[in-house]
Amino acid sequence: MDNYILELKNIMKLYNNGVVANKKVNFELKEGEIHAIVGENGAGKSTLMKILFGMEQPTSGEIFFKGKKTNIEGSDKAIEMGIGMVHQHFMLVPSFTIAQNMILGMEPKKGISIDYNKATDMIKDLIKVYNLKVDPNMKTEDLSVGMKQKVEILKALLRGAKILILDEPTAVLTPQETDELFVQLKKLKENGHTIIFISHKLREVKSICDRVTVIKKGLTMGTYNVSDMTEQEISNIMIGRDVVLKYDKRKNEKGEALLKVENLSYKGIEGNYILKDINFTLNRGNILGIAGIEGNGQRELISIITGNKKNYEGNVFLGEKSIQKLSIGEIKNYGMSYIPEDRMTDGVAKEAFIMENLIGNRYKSSELNNGLLFDMNKINKLSEELVSSYDVVCKDIEQKVESLSGGNIQKIVVARECSIDPEVLIAEQPTRGVDVGAAHFIHEEIIKLRDDKTAVLLVSADLNEAMELSDSLIVMFEGKIVAYFEDVKETDEEELGLYMLGIKRQSEEEIRRAIDEC
Repeated sequence: MDNYILELKNIMKLYNNGVVANKKVNFELKEGEIHAIVGENGAGKSTLMKILFGMEQPTSGEIFFKGKKTNIEGSDKAIEMGIGMVHQHFMLVPSFTIAQNMILGMEPKKGISIDYNKATDMIKDLIKVYNLKVDPNMKTEDLSVGMKQKVEILKALLRGAKILILDEPTAVLTPQETDELFVQLKKLKENGHTIIFISHKLREVKSICDRVTVIKKGLTMGTYNVSDMTEQEISNIMIGRDVVLKYDKRKNEKGEALLKVENLSYKGIEGNYILKDINFTLNRGNILGIAGIEGNGQRELISIITGNKKNYEGNVFLGEKSIQKLSIGEIKNYGMSYIPEDRMTDGVAKEAFIMENLIGNRYKSSELNNGLLFDMNKINKLSEELVSSYDVVCKDIEQKVESLSGGNIQKIVVARECSIDPEVLIAEQPTRGVDVGAAHFIHEEIIKLRDDKTAVLLVSADLNEAMELSDSLIVMFEGKIVAYFEDVKETDEEELGLYMLGIKRQSEEEIRRAIDEC
């Protein structure tokens, strides 16, 4: 019989609003393994991990740690038990040094002051033990995404973690940074650590994990040896059907230019250039991808194109119309739809109903509004059609959006923005944090729009997504275009990773020639 370091038996979590996140979840963790947990959005993975880290309490069920029944009353208790969690969104203070971030809440004292020398020595000792090379005196805001990931892991190790929960750890990493992370995780495993690896990337599950537990609709569907399963077999258990991981797009017929960015530069608050001399054209019936590690100007570029930032140099045209003096509403009226990166902040009104969110970009239309009153029958019918067409899992259209899973919230954003047949679609990280089934559905919708002659600008930190969907591809580094591929097939993930890290660059002449040929 296996000796499990951690066992969760028949875990149920029922929230006050009636949502059942976990119905009957069973999970067994062996000491010294890397164990994946996979499932669709809303399957109950996040809730289960919150229970394991003491952030939530189960409604019923039992937890055993090293064979003894226990309660994890809070995160402090989890840390005391040797459980650490590295969240998908890093919990670091940008203005602090690595050392300051790592000792936060456990600062060594010298009299009444913090003993930073002792703190630095503690961290240096930890770095030597785990061979995670970082400079404790560097400011966190100056670190690459991959380095921040290391700091988060070191933070957990410094607090004595022997079990590490990693939530989507490669979501924003380049292939090279992912490979480096996997080397470190294997070393941690060799040193006796146990790792819970939550991911939607089944290829990575196959690459790094020993076993995988599949959760579906709050139930455990089984635990399997990864070596015995293919990606398709895992996705079939998760989704209940085979999910195509690649797309056979029909050859696109590029039409007229619908979006032009000319000599675009943008300065940040401190006067430094965040964007420098950006030029590209987006044509009807074409998906132009923008790849790059986050923080290299993509967010600012999209903010300018969508009308959220105005103080820029250069110009942006929708068709022949400059957007410089247009409001956000006027830009939308010219046929632009926008799937934002942060669905909760920019994509939905989370306390509003599903119905209200779905009509957010068309409530002024004569179809739904006669100028005095809304036509509620038409609004309800349209909302129900969209919920059905976009496979949104919900009780009804008057359910509040905040009660849905992340994947279903994303589907609402996609349904609202794609169902109006836009001329131009800006899709910014359109499948971040959604499961393989929902991602496949969203990808199919984007391809369908492209085939119907919409011009699509796709910003993605997921290289597989960028390469599978895009016809042409830009790579950004430090606010500049460092590579332009008119045909995505001209490159591969490894080469793109080198451009994203700034190790490799095309010449300005090569980039200009590629842009001119579009």
